[in-house]
Amino acid sequence: MEENDQAPSELETLTLALLHSRGEVERLREREQLVSSLLGSVNAVLWAFDWQQQRIVYVSPAYETIFGRSAALLMADYNEWLNSIYPDDMEYAAKSLESVLETGSVEQREYRIIRSDGQIRWLSDKCFVSTAGGQELIVGIVEDITEKKQLQSELQMLATTDVLTAISNRRYFFECATKAFEQARETDQPLSFLLLDVDDFKKINDSHGHQIGDRVLQRIAHCGTYVLRRDDLFGRIGGEEFAAIFPGCDAQQAKQIAERLEREVQRLSFSADSSSFGVTVSQGLTTLLPDDDLDDLYIRADEAMYQAKHRGKNCIVLG
Repeated sequence: MEENDQAPSELETLTLALLHSRGEVERLREREQLVSSLLGSVNAVLWAFDWQQQRIVYVSPAYETIFGRSAALLMADYNEWLNSIYPDDMEYAAKSLESVLETGSVEQREYRIIRSDGQIRWLSDKCFVSTAGGQELIVGIVEDITEKKQLQSELQMLATTDVLTAISNRRYFFECATKAFEQARETDQPLSFLLLDVDDFKKINDSHGHQIGDRVLQRIAHCGTYVLRRDDLFGRIGGEEFAAIFPGCDAQQAKQIAERLEREVQRLSFSADSSSFGVTVSQGLTTLLPDDDLDDLYIRADEAMYQAKHRGKNCIVLG
């Protein structure tokens, strides 16, 4: 057999093995760098928590960007995470973490944090239990959903709030009024319903312009929110017409609130065209009767309000 055909020596075999191993090490290092690069580019925090040891065993680079805090401090002390949570959400966030172990299923939580720069951010945190090598870990991914929450809040406001006066719009007012009516029936508590209309509002618009008319509606809405109690409902239900629901109020109590509202409106003063003027409102008030539904309350209050108009306006009529 020729010399070139001889089997490799032990030294050559070892050298080839080392070269192969080195190549594998390089490939592993490249994969690790790739994973680190990918994790660094993901705008979410990946984390792993050892429940038995009560310590964070892994957190991805995005932690410092989203939380605005040191990852090293978090790895050293689990309380760093607890300390970052908005005080009102701390108990919920901690308990929901425990529930992952109890249910063994994916748990999705939303809570607020306070970054080191003072910003308050909303987070969505999905986590589950993972058992690897006999070690029980809670693994999760955290995303910053602050912008999403702000958008939801804005959409909710648009859906429930009258844009001009910033009080409840018609749809939302009657939605809440229905709930208040049902609760009054269930608890056998009194309930009063009020409708009010701005007197001579068309003349205000015609004489002073719609901008002044809008200002009148805004000021009356402000009077309503100032006078009404915490649990009362107040809304603009169309044009210059407003409505209120008084849970737990009989006719006498509701009339006292309506009288305070009347006085507040009478104090208003508006300037236009080098002159000033005031406004008044006509109010119709009624109270829940045994066989009423919500429509009955509305109809009686509406009839009473128009009686107030016919009696000279600027007064309260009980229906």
